[in-house]
Amino acid sequence: MTVTDVRVRKIDGEGKMRAVASITIDDEMVVHDIKIIEGDRGLFIAMPSKKGANGEYRDIAHPINSETRSRLQDLILDAYSKVEAEAE
Repeated sequence: MTVTDVRVRKIDGEGKMRAVASITIDDEMVVHDIKIIEGDRGLFIAMPSKKGANGEYRDIAHPINSETRSRLQDLILDAYSKVEAEAE
């Protein structure tokens, strides 16, 4: 799997969400609404999710293993850093 594009849209306002990202995989599939969140230990990503009938949130799309999640997070947070630098 190759992430061929990462797009980040900054969110201005209160709260912990800093931006929303979309990734393109192999120039064939897009995953939208990946949230970039400021946590107690720094920035992290939250995959797109939806609220179930029981009130719990479940990811709609997500990496199967921690290595892939880490690689996606690094790519997305790097793109976010570039957007932040351009805004300053």
